[in-house]
Parts: sequence; C-alpha cells; structure tokens
Amino acid sequence: MRTYVALLYSIILGEGRRVVMSDLKAMAEGLGLNNPRTLVATGNLVFEAQETELAALEQRLEAAFAKTFGRHVDIIVRRADGWLRLAAGNPFPAESAKAADQVAVRVMRAPVSPDAVSALQAYIGRNEKLQAVGGDIWIVFSRETQSSRLLAAVSHKRLGIGTSRNWNTVRRLAEMVAE
Repeated sequence: MRTYVALLYSIILGEGRRVVMSDLKAMAEGLGLNNPRTLVATGNLVFEAQETELAALEQRLEAAFAKTFGRHVDIIVRRADGWLRLAAGNPFPAESAKAADQVAVRVMRAPVSPDAVSALQAYIGRNEKLQAVGGDIWIVFSRETQSSRLLAAVSHKRLGIGTSRNWNTVRRLAEMVAE
C-alpha cells in the first residue's frame, strides 16, 4: 500500500453549496481507497491505495466526484514521497516561518514550462517572490497590495491544471503522510 495526497481545485458546488469533508471521505471509501482522511475543509484528501499510476487515480477520483457531487472538479494526486519532496523543496523557508499564510505553492498536474514562469515575472509586485521548483510554482505574496497581480496571473488559463495551497496546509499534509 502507498499513501497519496489528493488536492481538489474547488469544493464549491454552487451558490451556497460546498463539499462536506465527510462526504468526500465516503466517496473515497466507495472507491476502495483505504484510511481516507481530510485536512481542513478546503479539499485535501490523504489515503492509502495499491501502487497506481497518478493519472489513473486522478481520473478515478474526478469521475467519482462528478458522479457523487454533480460537478467536475480537477483533482491533483501526489504520492507521499513526492509530497514530502515538494514540502522539503520550499524555496522560501524564512518567509514561511515568518508568515506561512503568505507563502503558497501552485501544485501542477503537468510541470509548468520555463516560458510560463518567465512570463509570470511581469506580474511580481513589491515584496513578492516567485520560483519554480520541480514543475510547481512557489509564491510569496504581499498583504500590502490590495490584490496581487501575481496570484491572479497564476491561473488555469495561463499555466494549465493546478491548485494552490499555503505553507500551513503543505506542512500539515507532509506531517500527515510522514506518520
């Protein structure tokens, strides 16, 4: 058995409707996934399963999600060892220690291209940073600016399928899979 992390792009089903984490766990159990558990109510699922290709797990989870909740949601899956590498590769440890909720990673289904990373440089604001690590994009954003142009630029349309998590969530998921 291997441990996996699944990240849902969105848990909003419509006006005033959100995915309840107990329902997400029940969906995972219905797929035969073992020991499903969630972290905060933002669509983070950890589970065990037989060694499986990540794309196959993503497809199974997405199909089950659409059937269960009536809406397609992109789901990114990583093996536990991959998640631990992602967390260990945080290029902004000082910023993460100081303000963990201002450091985020955009976890990508397919590695982000160097050209896309170069294009994002134009959106970096004062006191913001960006670095690609292992195909994912790490960002330090500033609260001094009302709305970060960089956060807005890191989108599906520009980069492809991915979802963002702040350092608190990344760290806590790493703790869950390391147990």
